[in-house]
Amino acid sequence: MGRLSKVDPSSFSEPERIATKHSALKWTVDFSNTKLLGSVIHHFNVLEANLPAILLDVRDINVKSASILCSGGSAIPIDYFVSDPVEDIGAKLILELPESTAKGDLLVHLDYETSNRASGLQWLTPEQTLGKQHPYVFSQFQPIHARSVLPCQDTPAVKFTYEATVEHPKELTALMSALVVERKETGVTTFKQEVPIPSSLLAIAVGDLVSRTIGSISKVWSEPLIVDACAEEFSQTSQMLQAASDICGPYVWKRYDLVIMPPSFPLGGMENPCLTFLTPTVLAGDKSLVDVVAHEIAHSWTGNLVTNKNFEHFWLNEGFTVFVETKIVGRLHGSKERDFHMMRNLTELEDCIHTQFATRPELTKLVVDLSYCGPDDAFSCVPYIKGSTFLRYIEDLLGGPEVFEPFLRSYLQKFAYKSVITDDFKGALYDYFIKTDKKDKLTEIDWDLWLHQEGLPPIIPNFDETLADVSKQLAKLWSTKSTADLRGDTDISKPISSHQLIDFLGRLIECQEIVELNEEKIELLESTYNLKSTKNAEVRFRVMRLVIRARLLKRIDEIIAFANSNFRMKFCRPIYRDLGQWPEANPIAVESFQRVKDQMMALCVYTIEKDLGLK
Repeated sequence: MGRLSKVDPSSFSEPERIATKHSALKWTVDFSNTKLLGSVIHHFNVLEANLPAILLDVRDINVKSASILCSGGSAIPIDYFVSDPVEDIGAKLILELPESTAKGDLLVHLDYETSNRASGLQWLTPEQTLGKQHPYVFSQFQPIHARSVLPCQDTPAVKFTYEATVEHPKELTALMSALVVERKETGVTTFKQEVPIPSSLLAIAVGDLVSRTIGSISKVWSEPLIVDACAEEFSQTSQMLQAASDICGPYVWKRYDLVIMPPSFPLGGMENPCLTFLTPTVLAGDKSLVDVVAHEIAHSWTGNLVTNKNFEHFWLNEGFTVFVETKIVGRLHGSKERDFHMMRNLTELEDCIHTQFATRPELTKLVVDLSYCGPDDAFSCVPYIKGSTFLRYIEDLLGGPEVFEPFLRSYLQKFAYKSVITDDFKGALYDYFIKTDKKDKLTEIDWDLWLHQEGLPPIIPNFDETLADVSKQLAKLWSTKSTADLRGDTDISKPISSHQLIDFLGRLIECQEIVELNEEKIELLESTYNLKSTKNAEVRFRVMRLVIRARLLKRIDEIIAFANSNFRMKFCRPIYRDLGQWPEANPIAVESFQRVKDQMMALCVYTIEKDLGLK
């Protein structure tokens, strides 16, 4: 497909010529036709005189009218047309401008409606919700799905404020990635987001939602059946927010609410400003998976306040966020837990490189080339884990947190409200340290190696391995000993934490050879660690992958049931991929996927179709 524009290979818009400052949305939520109906007024800053046209990104959107709004309130209709779509990207909406359009402010009004197959929206019938009484709709726009819901400059290079008026069934609650201005009993809710955001951080959820207060600026929202459990699970949110503020600086978004999504939400969490979306798979009942909240809180600075300019530099969002997430974990639970957290991540990265990108190693680089593929294809844990490892390496090289954290705050302050590429970070690092006694250390950083080498990080920092040694030893025991020998080994029954259990199972999956991986050994594993009754989705996921590896076809129904119990891509993608590579299970997996794919978000469907060789 080539690069679609100078600034962003995945967007037709031209932010160097024109940029959105503010957008005013009016949406009617039409559950009967599964569409959003409405309009948008974009307030543009025209950066180039005599601009012939405005180019916006769209995907499956029906534009009904376009006009320029004049200062006196009148509207001048303008011609517009939509280009042929580019596969996996979308199309270009061309708004023709009058001759001699001046630089400066320009207001454009668009009436439109979404398709009922908009890739950025998931519509649920009442039967697909917990309460079974009301429908539900939610969005997921990152990386490039805002264009399916809003004609826009769908690139993180452009950041804008927004306001929205949403008309919805009056018995339902509407939430957005913004502050609530007013809720009317008639079913009209208005919102305002005063901090500039990229289009990928626009978000909406409408359903039978109730809340509980969990902090001075925080509520947790969910369907009524689970709201009290959610409030208990995420009771540490305020402490995490405080730790993040201590590390990164003042919190600018005024509210930090959580909404626990339906099981079809495709990600662990999404950092929508003021309103983090979370998968219900983090509800383990013992707070063992709430680090996901620390991650989304960190995004309030890294990703939301300072944003990657395009998704080739996604590590500037995610690598920085995991790095800060581990610091929050360290503040709350100690440095050993921080290091163990990073080591567990490396186990996950190793699996990703060996499986997801076995045939596409170029996508394991820290900075990727998206000239010939979309951001959805490149999405993985690589920018998260390889990026955070790079930052930890730099921090250790320069003298540790007490040296690096003041720089981190200065970097976030310098680029606040802006979009950046890797050279901006590199330049800020050199500017900060070049006149200090650390300047010679900067020359030791091999930027090309870190940014452009495929595979695992070139250097692994010197982590405290106290907690990881337990899971390493267990993986060695279970992979090298027979089932009979394990029954008599007291080392396998020593108490371990949930995190150590997850890491041990992940390391076991990564073992090239496992002695006697059969039904008997799997059953011993499950009984030893009480795995049959666990509510921890991370544990269940790893057990199911081991069952697949043992080729226990008699448990295929259980495997499929887990894969379809939630459509978080971290879990269902590897399960379906593993099943697809198992000849006896492949047709069962394909049939199951075809049966449930209408319940998945488009991003999840797209990736699993590729994994199963259906696309």
